[in-house]
Amino acid sequence: MFRKILIANRGEIALRVIRTLREMDIRSVAVYAGADRAALHVRKADEAAEIDGYLNIASILAAAKRHEVDAIHPGYGFLSENAKFAQACQDAGFVFVGPSSRSIELMGSKTEARRVAAGGGAPIVPSGDDAGFPVMLKAVAGGGGKGMRRVDRAEDLESARAAASSEALRAFGDGRIYVEKLIENARHIEIQVLGDQHGNLVHLGERECSVQRRHQKVIEESPSPLVARMPELRARMGEAAVKAARAAGYYNAGTVEFLADQAGNFYFLEMNTRLQVEHPVTELVTGLDLVRLQIEIAAGARLPFTQQDVALRGAAIECRIYAEDPANNFFPSPGKIEQLAEPSGPGVRVDSGIYPGWVVPIDYDPMLAKLIVWADTREHAIERMLRALGEYHVGGIRTNIQFFRTILNDPAFRRGDLHTGYLDQLLRSGPLRTEDAPEGYREVAEFVAARRAKAPEAIPAPATGSNWLRAGRMDLMR
Repeated sequence: MFRKILIANRGEIALRVIRTLREMDIRSVAVYAGADRAALHVRKADEAAEIDGYLNIASILAAAKRHEVDAIHPGYGFLSENAKFAQACQDAGFVFVGPSSRSIELMGSKTEARRVAAGGGAPIVPSGDDAGFPVMLKAVAGGGGKGMRRVDRAEDLESARAAASSEALRAFGDGRIYVEKLIENARHIEIQVLGDQHGNLVHLGERECSVQRRHQKVIEESPSPLVARMPELRARMGEAAVKAARAAGYYNAGTVEFLADQAGNFYFLEMNTRLQVEHPVTELVTGLDLVRLQIEIAAGARLPFTQQDVALRGAAIECRIYAEDPANNFFPSPGKIEQLAEPSGPGVRVDSGIYPGWVVPIDYDPMLAKLIVWADTREHAIERMLRALGEYHVGGIRTNIQFFRTILNDPAFRRGDLHTGYLDQLLRSGPLRTEDAPEGYREVAEFVAARRAKAPEAIPAPATGSNWLRAGRMDLMR
């Protein structure tokens, strides 16, 4: 097993990896750039290294060499799906905690991924001349909704293609675009796959990710309400996902994404060759630690279970907490966190990268944390999430915390009648609910903030050395 691992990422995912490393008795090395010098992942790691940017491969590898690590975990985003980074890690003598660079390269191109998946027997959305209108233009490289345009008429195709290509070129350095049939009222359902380096490959069930804004996921859940109504879909989609991953020679954790219509027909969309933001919902319904499994697989271990051993229990929902203002078209809201009260209690998990007094930078994605709940049924999970959202208060900046109450109280969401255009329809239906947490939770957060203001020594100075733990850990609620 590894002795020390560098996490080439920041925020809540870096903390997520650090916590599993601590359980495995593996030392962690955090990296930070610019405004992240005082970030929580830097404070919690065993060691920390300053780099010249989270996309600077040479700087990250130099830090890994200085700190004599055995492996590098990329988290998600940044370099996690960069085949050149995976290969560079290997060439420098570090284990990359993820798939092979070849698999990343194959599935990183959407057109190549379609070819590989089709060769493995996965159903594919019609494209090119067979698509017919309406169609969706998509960037060959990248994701996250960049370089995507819906086109309903042939006369709009060229202008939409030019706009999508320009956006893709800015975002990914690759302006290539392809055409795909638009599946109306489609559901976005993804399958978590996991494979070792010995040929064993399984799926861990599905996640429903249909609640999206501008092609970005907002709420994820497992199991999917559609699959709950059509239980045979899980085995069919899982088999298709495993076939697609096997065709790419895949190992470690990855996600095969599908579009499904309301009748249960599904089509391969793409493969994300990394850990997903929404992985906690799978962890809660399967009882598995995906980060631990990633690390064990990277160390050469075999999967400790087979497909027959995988079982889903209960229901889990995740809300992505952002520093943004829903009442102002979701405009980013950087700034200092003056007060913080996070929810807790039965079935509640908060994957967070923030603390009172920290300044949310404008330089990076505005996601602050993920709020995840588990309960025995979907109905109970919704009620638990509403309770947890009511306990959540972040003072000093705007967040989307209470906006989620609008979604979870919507009858269509409660029925599970979802599709990728659902949230756009909801936003057009009336004013947003954006009120803050109940008064009692605000008072608690403000009281804690006042105490800490009178006793600033409760927070140690930001760590700049290689081992912050020697200076003492931070007690956020002292």
